[in-house]
Amino acid sequence: MIELKNLTKSFTTTTKKGFKKETNTVNAVNDVSFACRPGRIFSLLGPNGAGKTTTLRMIAGIINPSSGTAIVDGVDISNGNDEVKKRIGFLTGSTGLYERLNPDETIDFFGKIYRLPDQQLKDRKEYLFEKLGINEFRKKRMGQMSTGMKQKVSIARTLIHDPEVLIFDEPTSGLDVITADSIIDLIRESKENNKTVIFSSHIMSEVDLLCDDLAIINKGTIIYNDSFENFRKEMKATNLTQEFINRVKEA
Repeated sequence: MIELKNLTKSFTTTTKKGFKKETNTVNAVNDVSFACRPGRIFSLLGPNGAGKTTTLRMIAGIINPSSGTAIVDGVDISNGNDEVKKRIGFLTGSTGLYERLNPDETIDFFGKIYRLPDQQLKDRKEYLFEKLGINEFRKKRMGQMSTGMKQKVSIARTLIHDPEVLIFDEPTSGLDVITADSIIDLIRESKENNKTVIFSSHIMSEVDLLCDDLAIINKGTIIYNDSFENFRKEMKATNLTQEFINRVKEA
């Protein structure tokens, strides 16, 4: 379960005008509230710069909110980010993998960070490598891999400790359709296993395939929050993309 209440993140910027400095405060995320439930897939949509990634990073404990609260799998993020990080898997479009390691070494490293027993780590790794098709390049260095290969390893890294909460921030961005399909398949499987899943995407076909609940964020503010079924019932446009564009423009 993820529950956000009035979550806000402010950034302060300083600009020079002649000999004077001007300080401005911008709310990248402003008073955001929503809930993600186990066994359902929650989609967070919004144009670039709307506040999606900032919101997800606060949920993941990567950055601290300026105000408001978020409860992640029973843990208040303000009471300790380390405890939150144990309970989540966080996948982004940026792999951030050490180029001199191979997939085997990388996943072993993260498994030990999560203090998985040796046999559990081995079994979980073999399952994910088979599921994602990593076995054929498991001894290849990251620096020699394609973007799709790296993203598959990132998925394995995200799921190795079998977390109850999964956060996917535009996970298929820039990937080929086969790699993207493997990610979509694992998101579906996570739902079937009663995990709490939240993902952001700008690809409406993915939203249509996966989404149970939907929030749209624009300029840091939630402008829609309801089930995807109700969103479809309320649609005035002929397709999801146009309906999304219309909602953002109206806001």
